[in-house]
Amino acid sequence: MTLPANLKYTKSHEWARLEADGSVTVGITHHAQELLGDMVFVETPVAGRKLTQGEECAVVESVKAASDVYAPIAGEVIAANGDVESAPESINQDAYAAWLFKIKPDNAADLGTMLDAAAYQALVDSEAH
Repeated sequence: MTLPANLKYTKSHEWARLEADGSVTVGITHHAQELLGDMVFVETPVAGRKLTQGEECAVVESVKAASDVYAPIAGEVIAANGDVESAPESINQDAYAAWLFKIKPDNAADLGTMLDAAAYQALVDSEAH
């Protein structure tokens, strides 16, 4: 799968997209859902929760394993995707459409510290060997 070039990525397999209103939408990557397998449960953070960069803030669970999701940047959760909680398999169908939560960043420049698509692809490739 080709990685969307407009997203930023973390080493722990989250993606982040800067929106026009300055908020950041967060989900897990196609690679992460592929490793986990069929999703059966998703728990998202509640709106209003303050997160620090790298903090565990959500859980995705598959038939194989449960995995924590980490905040890619610091900020306040402004929305959670209830649709993905009621239909976890939507992550398997399109990991880049099935976002988990939106965050109002404390510092939008923190996105610049994340991996671009090429760097994330290199990370995935190195893990495969």
